[in-house]
Amino acid sequence: MKKEIIINAAANQTRIAITEDGRLAEIFVETANKEKMVGDIYFGRVAKVMPGIKAAFIDIGLQQDAFLHFSDIGSRFDDYSAMLGDDADAEEETAEEKLALAEGSDPEGPTSSQPSTSPSQSSPPAPRRDNGRGTRKDVKLERGQDIIVQIIKEPVGKKGVRVTSEVSLAGRFLVLLPFDNKVGISKKITSFKEKRRLRKIASGILPEGFGAIIRTVAEGKDDESLKNDLEGLVKTWREIEQGVKTEKPPCLLYKDMATTSSVIRDLFSNEVSRVIVDSKKLHKEIYTYIKYTSPQVLDKIELHRERQPIFDTYGIEKELEATLSRKVWLKSGGYIIIEPTEAMVVIDVNSGRYAAKKEQEQNSLRTDLEAAREICRQLRLRDIGGIIVCDFIDLEDERNKRKVFEEVKKEFRRDRAKVTVLPMTEFGLVQITRQRIRQSILHSFTEQCPACGGTGLVQSKTTTINQLERWIRRFKAETREFRIRLHVNPEVALTLTEGFNSRLRKLMTKNFIWIKLVSDPSVAIGEFKVISRSQDKDVTQQFN
Repeated sequence: MKKEIIINAAANQTRIAITEDGRLAEIFVETANKEKMVGDIYFGRVAKVMPGIKAAFIDIGLQQDAFLHFSDIGSRFDDYSAMLGDDADAEEETAEEKLALAEGSDPEGPTSSQPSTSPSQSSPPAPRRDNGRGTRKDVKLERGQDIIVQIIKEPVGKKGVRVTSEVSLAGRFLVLLPFDNKVGISKKITSFKEKRRLRKIASGILPEGFGAIIRTVAEGKDDESLKNDLEGLVKTWREIEQGVKTEKPPCLLYKDMATTSSVIRDLFSNEVSRVIVDSKKLHKEIYTYIKYTSPQVLDKIELHRERQPIFDTYGIEKELEATLSRKVWLKSGGYIIIEPTEAMVVIDVNSGRYAAKKEQEQNSLRTDLEAAREICRQLRLRDIGGIIVCDFIDLEDERNKRKVFEEVKKEFRRDRAKVTVLPMTEFGLVQITRQRIRQSILHSFTEQCPACGGTGLVQSKTTTINQLERWIRRFKAETREFRIRLHVNPEVALTLTEGFNSRLRKLMTKNFIWIKLVSDPSVAIGEFKVISRSQDKDVTQQFN
């Protein structure tokens, strides 16, 4: 598979596209007023403990308090408490447990398809998670308590950021885990000999009291590369420790790399054939960073010098436009409909124009298999998280249902997010949960419609005119005025003035009032604005 990273840098926005075999697979967007937050470490203070929902809210200085679920209180909580001046005993855990806790910090690290579970606990202590093994030790959270947390999910809608107390620092080759003495290795490194070599190197250079996860990109790297990466991470952690001693909560202790830098750090692996960027400044920054960390791949970094926009050259702009559409066509002639709702995302599969000469079951299977591949691609591309329900075309044969299920699972192996897929139900539904880290791409490129409020529906023109008539009756009943100026949407104005005996004429005759009609595009279809001619002021709300 040919994989490329294509970067378009503008004055106020940077877009990073990842293509697989020439097709857009992922897109990252960074704007001047909306920086990446995942990975940032804060010195916060517990604002509220809510045992009923097994969570606490942490004041970290943002507009909304951060959300800390009890399952995100790591097993090294006592060590962080001791770092802040509280006495507590540290608890040992296995390397496998630590790897599971650190998965979110390493996009190419070990992954799990099983969602985390939150055990029951008494109030107000928060449980220490043990990943289903061993004993459990309670950790008490109290209002006003100081705490170090790291952002693991961007704010979504009205929800604030989600945080964990298990801090990690991601580097090019390693993820540093403070207060741990174990070494984990990415599952994508399959060679036992290479795993043993890397583990030996890491164990020999790690300072006492630190653990690490060795990332996929470290495969084949020498001692010096890993040592340089580790030294930089340890130095950063020492600065964080110093910040805890000198700063008062809430405050930012560590700002992770910007989106572009983090994509290069995390995703520029041996699988990537080249990185193309259209900004000389950004090209120089990336070149300098890679020269220091992985000089052997410098020849993969290219500067786009053509006059044609970079996203047009590689066909990305056209594909980006398609990601904003609710309908996605399949090559066979079928299509899928993607409908986001408040609680979940619903995807419907339709056969469309596809009708081969084969029997219906085979037609449906072929469309479902193609749709399965496209659905997985669209979920990655749009960065859709949470609960997803896919309504496939009905299949009679259980073996064919299994084929669709297996195809979905196979396609999700490319996905860096944690995904759980359940087998197809008798109604042809496949249920998916996908890790949500940041807002979907739809929120990056669009904003809520001011007319419909995001519902996709607006009040009918007839309903607006009926509301206007009731308003006029109230106005006439309470005042002795006979002249008003009425501002309405051009669509409503057209409806009011249609025909010789128009609805506007009927309104004036019936209510004995003179109306000067103003066609105003700034007024929504479901609204109107009335100005009293005698008072020369807006009286709309007064008689609503």
